[in-house]
Amino acid sequence: MKAAKLLSAVLALVLVVCLFAGCSSDEKSDTLYMVTNAEFPPYEYYENGEIVGIDAEIAQKIAEKLGMTLEIEDMDFTSVIAAVESGKADMCLAGLTITPDRQKSVNFTVSYATGVQVVIVKEGSPITSVDDLFGDGNYKIGVQENTTGDIYATGDIEDEGLGTVERYNKGADAVAALVSDKIDCVIIDNEPAKNYVEANEGLVILDTEYAVEDYSIALNKDNTELYDKVNNALQELIDDGTVQQIIDKYINAD
Repeated sequence: MKAAKLLSAVLALVLVVCLFAGCSSDEKSDTLYMVTNAEFPPYEYYENGEIVGIDAEIAQKIAEKLGMTLEIEDMDFTSVIAAVESGKADMCLAGLTITPDRQKSVNFTVSYATGVQVVIVKEGSPITSVDDLFGDGNYKIGVQENTTGDIYATGDIEDEGLGTVERYNKGADAVAALVSDKIDCVIIDNEPAKNYVEANEGLVILDTEYAVEDYSIALNKDNTELYDKVNNALQELIDDGTVQQIIDKYINAD
């Protein structure tokens, strides 16, 4: 009897501690945890110490529709898929392209934006079009590790013996390597490419596109309930024009 009373007292104490510590079982379900790599303007980047951009605003609108509070964590791009797959995060918005390999690990929503992979070179570079990368130049190509630029350049060029791929943690690091003549070009998404070219005199974007792709939200394969909620909310935001308004706010329609 004494043992039973002692157990009851301990359980009651644990409950009180949890309540005061804010560890109620509903807390996590009221928060939508998003991971990203805030090195990808205008989709995600820092402004006054806060992560802002297209993906951050779309995620906020989704959270509002679901009656949830959004929390965003910045991490290396190489870790974002693993964070969702392991359940550390609910979803990832990071200018993320659907690929067969990624589909093995996570589920993807409907696409909400189109991205274009482009090539940045120095003015006067012998690389004047994407086709030149498939010639006998054996160029050094800079990419951000694990991005589709990395995937394309590795499969299309490095694996075919047509050149080598130098991988960097950040797109900005790849561009810095190009500026200092350590590599011959950078393959990266068009929107951040514009920012890098504007910030670095003597760089240009080739007129020819490397690839066109669709951006989507990644969610855990086992949490089908949350997937349905997020996917439906995103589709409603696309249908009512909210997503396009957000994109137009950051990207000139021209």
